[in-house]
Amino acid sequence: MVVKIGLMGFGTVASGLPFLLQENGEKISQLAQNEIEISKVLVRDEDEAERLLSAGHAFHFVTNVQEILEDPEIQIVVELMGRIEPARTYIENALKTGKHVVTANKDLLAVHGASLCALAEEKGLGLYYEAAVAGGIPVLRTLSQSLASDKVTRILGVLNGTSNFMLTKMVDEGWDYDVALETAQKLGYAESDPTNDVEGIDAAYKVVILSQFGFGQTLDFEQVHHAGISTITPLDVKVANDLGYVIKLVGDIQETPSGITAEVSPAFVPISHPLASVNGVMNAVFVESIGIGQSMYYGPGAGKEPTATSVMADIVKLVRNLTDGVAIQPFVEYKRETVLSDESDIISEYYISLETADESGKMLRLAEIFNTESVSFKQIIQESLDEQTARLVLITHQMNKNNLDACWIH
Repeated sequence: MVVKIGLMGFGTVASGLPFLLQENGEKISQLAQNEIEISKVLVRDEDEAERLLSAGHAFHFVTNVQEILEDPEIQIVVELMGRIEPARTYIENALKTGKHVVTANKDLLAVHGASLCALAEEKGLGLYYEAAVAGGIPVLRTLSQSLASDKVTRILGVLNGTSNFMLTKMVDEGWDYDVALETAQKLGYAESDPTNDVEGIDAAYKVVILSQFGFGQTLDFEQVHHAGISTITPLDVKVANDLGYVIKLVGDIQETPSGITAEVSPAFVPISHPLASVNGVMNAVFVESIGIGQSMYYGPGAGKEPTATSVMADIVKLVRNLTDGVAIQPFVEYKRETVLSDESDIISEYYISLETADESGKMLRLAEIFNTESVSFKQIIQESLDEQTARLVLITHQMNKNNLDACWIH
């Protein structure tokens, strides 16, 4: 028997699937207990189809999605187009027509994943998306299956390769932000519009998905505070280094006594912490739990073969279930009511960098403001930028979010 799949899109990741079927076909077929065949491939237009055929890709390319959705022989649809639309509509229609779906579309899943998963469950179909977080790192199944008996208390992640490459160069080679971005764009790591990567949006999408698998709670994207790396200066990098830290863009999800909290922000990571050594375009997810304690999952967060490997693992799982005739289980089985943490329970040390007029009394005024909120400092650094302007760097002792917000009101 052959299980046929319909592939939507034929970009970098999608082109890795035939590579894996060719290079590792024997193992894939044995584990799936079936042959897997790419039956049809949806592309934008006839010109793209002709270009791909000329390049030696001998597939049945189609330009109308209905040719896949209405084909009764296609049992699994693999969506690798990216973006939210028309991917959302195509996946909904695939599920409504009785087809299982595999996707790597983190943007779509972070915004509309709950409704799509509900539709899949209603239809008794699979909607799997291991590749949506950290590319080739099998972290979602690790959280949901290997750690099924453990209680996760915190997840920290370096989840965006572009921003991590840039920060690595800023730390190791002293580059400023603009040089790091220009180089990342030249190397193809950053898009011409890098906003999603450098402002923490891409990582925040992944945090939404990780919250489901680690904590059983589904966050709205708007509930994940995100900040990026575009304001980081060489002085920030130097201060971190002098104090024994490395700056990383970190996704952070933790459960406090009152609920769950999640954010993405640049953070001072102690040089001794495993995440501090995650450099270049690599990703890592660091998990704290009551059973295992601490564990880290490291690897490539993007790329043709790594991401395609995670996509193919989902396909193999679905095909094996179809072969064995067993009920398809939801990708996320652990579910709890989503309860957000009180800000008084969100406690951290903070690094604050301010530009202000270089006048006497400014530091005293800041000290008075923070003292009013019972905030104390571990370190204060003042540097003149020019004759009129100074930069103040403040590193606080532990404080909660309520304290922090109250300081800015002053």
